[in-house]
Amino acid sequence: MAHDHHTDHQHEHPRGHHHDHAEVDWTEMAPLLEEGAELFAPLYERALAWLSRQQTDPGLVVDVGSGPGVVSCQLAETFPGARIVAVDGSGPLLARARDRAARLGVADRFGTLAGELPGVLDELDYPADLLWASRSLHHLGDQRAALAAFAGRLAPGGTLAIVEGGLPTRFLPRDIGIGRPGLQARLNALEEEWFNEMRASLTGTVEETEDWPALLTAAGLTHARSRSFLLDLPAPAPERARAYVAATLARTREAVAERLDATDLATLDRLVDPDDKASVHHRPDFFLLTAQTVHSASRPL
Repeated sequence: MAHDHHTDHQHEHPRGHHHDHAEVDWTEMAPLLEEGAELFAPLYERALAWLSRQQTDPGLVVDVGSGPGVVSCQLAETFPGARIVAVDGSGPLLARARDRAARLGVADRFGTLAGELPGVLDELDYPADLLWASRSLHHLGDQRAALAAFAGRLAPGGTLAIVEGGLPTRFLPRDIGIGRPGLQARLNALEEEWFNEMRASLTGTVEETEDWPALLTAAGLTHARSRSFLLDLPAPAPERARAYVAATLARTREAVAERLDATDLATLDRLVDPDDKASVHHRPDFFLLTAQTVHSASRPL
């Protein structure tokens, strides 16, 4: 189960109406996933520093739904004494994770595990001291059962950290001078519709109140806590942020074209056109602001 969980939005960008991993070309998607995760590296650095004060010297750290391994390698940097295992369902993404680990000099303590969650975690050689699941849990139909399975793979005193919720990314003012004001709010609403459809289409979906600390406690964990981390790139934001948002907007436009009116479609086309001075490539008012929330809890000793 490969997850583009290192994107810049509250939920992943819509990829159409079906959530069939066979339809996604992960080799094609990998560069965009890596760009997003690298752009968000400062946010994850602060989140992992917060976790490192809870779990000071882990032996095994597992990144559940690792994608191409950008955050997996940040985990290796944060916990220099730990063995890191990146878990994902996409072989091409795990290959990129191994390549990244080699480039960064951590390959000797970096491994990968391919398979579907949560069952693949049974293949771990020993329990995890820290299990990190960033935007992978919501791809599992029964989130309560998945959390129990995650918790069951922790060593006594181990920490489970999930990234769920936060705030939708903002990158333009409400009125951008072209089209109808409020385009980004309308795109966020469509994203929520897509997310609900994605959840409803999963095998064994169970509706669940998203009280993550309560769900962590129900999984038998203690000391549940939550903290949000901000990424704030003020206008004019750097080129890498512009290129990333342009690419994700283009994918969004592809996926939701039939749900937008002609004016919004025309506006989106201008926003992603590198030759248009009104595009995100050139606008002086382009910024990037978002927050992601980490929920953590520990297995009793």
